[in-house]
Amino acid sequence: MKPKTAILIGAGDRGAKAYATYALEYPHEFKIMAVAEPNEDRKNKIKDSHKLLRENCFSTWEDLLGQGKIADIAIICTMDRFHFKPTIRALELGYHVLLEKPMSPDPFECIEMERIAKKYDRQLTICHVLRYTEFWSTIKKVISEGAIGEVASLQLNENVEIMHMSHSFVRGNWNNKEKSSPMILQKSCHDMDIISYVMDKKCARISSYGSLMHFREENAPQGAAKRCLDGCPAELECPFHAGRYYLGEGRNWARKFTEDDSREGIIKALNETSYGKCVYQSDNNVVDHQVVNMEFEDGATATFSMCGFTREQTRMVQIMGTKGEIRGNMQENEISIYDFLTKHETIIKFDNPVGGHGGGDKGIMRTFLRDIDQNRENESLSSAAVSLRSHLMAFAAEESRLNKGSSINIDEYYNSFITS
Repeated sequence: MKPKTAILIGAGDRGAKAYATYALEYPHEFKIMAVAEPNEDRKNKIKDSHKLLRENCFSTWEDLLGQGKIADIAIICTMDRFHFKPTIRALELGYHVLLEKPMSPDPFECIEMERIAKKYDRQLTICHVLRYTEFWSTIKKVISEGAIGEVASLQLNENVEIMHMSHSFVRGNWNNKEKSSPMILQKSCHDMDIISYVMDKKCARISSYGSLMHFREENAPQGAAKRCLDGCPAELECPFHAGRYYLGEGRNWARKFTEDDSREGIIKALNETSYGKCVYQSDNNVVDHQVVNMEFEDGATATFSMCGFTREQTRMVQIMGTKGEIRGNMQENEISIYDFLTKHETIIKFDNPVGGHGGGDKGIMRTFLRDIDQNRENESLSSAAVSLRSHLMAFAAEESRLNKGSSINIDEYYNSFITS
C-alpha cells in the first residue's frame, strides 16, 4: 500500500494523540503533511514530531484549506461546533475526511455533510471507534450468525467514572451544551451508534429522561471558593478538589489542559483555566445521568443508561436473544455467550488491546486507509450515511428528555429536518 498523506485540522488530545500518532508508528502507511492548530505549543509539537515544514503549519483551518488539495486525507478534530465548515470545504476540495465524533451538534449540518460527501464521491468516516474494536465486532458477529437467535432486548450501561465526569463534563471542554454538544450526543453518540450497529435494524421510537442532579451551585460546600486553590474549607472531604487531584492521581488528566506538566505548570493552569474551578460553581449545564429507551422496527427493545457517578470507566452490555444471551464488560475485555438449550457458557477473553478505546483508535485508522487504498465504492463501517441514523437517535433522545420523556418517532423526526 502506497503511504497516504494527510492534513490535520485540530491538534488537541484526539487529533494529536489518537490519530496522528498512527503516522509515527506506521510511517509506511501514513504521513502527516500539514497542520492547522491555534494553540502554538500544540502546533509546534506536531511540527517537530512529524518533521513538518514551517510553511505547512497554520493557525486556522481556513489558511490550511486555502492552499487547495495538498494531501489525500483531511483529519478534522476541532471542537464539535466547528466541524461543519472545514468538513464541507475539505470534501469540496477532494479530500477524503476522517471526522471526530459527533459530526455536529446541529442535525441540519449532519444531514448536509452526508449529502456533500455523496455529491463529491468522497469517504466521510465518523470516528465511532467502538465499531473497530474486537470486543464489539465479535458481539456483532455472534448475533449475525444467529448464535443467540433473534435479539429481543439489549441493555447497555456507560459508566463514565466520577473523575472523568468532573474533568470533561463539569470543568472541561464539553461541560456546556451551548459551547459544545448535549452529553447524550458528545459522550454517548458512541453508544447510540454501537446499539444501532449490533442490532442492525432501524430504531423506530425513542424516549429519554435525565438531568443535572449533583454538580449544581446549591450543592457546593459552605464557604467554598470559586477556585479550589483559593482555599476551600472542604478540601480534605471533597473528592473533586482540583489541587489534590491534578497534582496527584489525576496528573495524566492535567496533561490534557497544559503543555507544561511540571507542578508549577499545573498550578499555573489551575489558576487560569476552568479546570481549577469548584465543580459546583462552573458554567456546566450538561446532564450527569441519563437513560434512553428504544423500540426497533421489529419490536425489539433497548435501554441505555449513562451515569457519571461510577467507580470505573467502562461499558457493560447484556443482549438477550430468543436462543441465548451475551454479557460483556469492556474493562474486563471479555464476553460470555450462554446457550439456553445446552446450558453451555462460552467465554471469549480478548487480547489486551493496543491503543485507546479498546484498540478502536488504531482500528479505525487502519480500516480508513485501506478503504481509500482499495477505492471501495461501498460505505465505510462508520460512514456519515450509517452514522447519521445514530446521531438522529441521540438528537431525538435529547429532544425527548427536554420534553418530559415524550416518545419520538425517528422517521418523522428526520423528515421534519428534510422538509423544513
